[in-house]
Amino acid sequence: MQIVLIRHAHSQANARGVLSGRLPNISLSEKGIKQSEELAGRLGVFPISQIRMSPMQRCHETITPWLKALPQASQKLLVKDENLTEVDYGSWSGKKLSVLSRHKLWKTVQGNPSAMYFPEGESLAHMQQRAMRAVHESVNAKRSGAAVLVSHGDVIKAIVANALGMHLDDFQRIVIDPASVTILDYSHGQARLTLMNDSRSVLHDVLSAPKRSKNLLGGGAGK
Repeated sequence: MQIVLIRHAHSQANARGVLSGRLPNISLSEKGIKQSEELAGRLGVFPISQIRMSPMQRCHETITPWLKALPQASQKLLVKDENLTEVDYGSWSGKKLSVLSRHKLWKTVQGNPSAMYFPEGESLAHMQQRAMRAVHESVNAKRSGAAVLVSHGDVIKAIVANALGMHLDDFQRIVIDPASVTILDYSHGQARLTLMNDSRSVLHDVLSAPKRSKNLLGGGAGK
């Protein structure tokens, strides 16, 4: 089972340097619209078991061009999953990152995120738990084809950190750019990271390829 993690494309909030969180009506920027169209071409058509998406508008706008190019049967696989929604940043939502970076809790966010609970919002530890629930539900479904999960930067970083056995306090070392694709392979139990933060590659051939060998002596089979 491959888990394809897609971060939403560049948004209007990204353009303004604002932490939008769960605020409504945050659309893609002009740059993001272009990224979503390019993403559709990069993904193409491949075997899909399910498509789970954060309910935030910017996530839906990101994958709409791709969804429209898919067969009707694949389009019907889309479900909104609250476990993949953006972090509830509470009273930080809507504020400039340049202002938040001067807040006394900013050091906690960067250096000790497992202890961070956003005022009037949620903790990053809780976010990771719910995000992994979406991943585990996808893996345990045991359907043929890849599971596509469309979410947000911090959520995907938390998933990758968990998959690699990293402590949540290290998740800020991971970079997940807008409209990037990251792939985790759970075919043999423990997750393998096979693609990370990719914003350029054409991926439909990779996602249609046979399962990787169980024994990856020397780093991988290179197939």
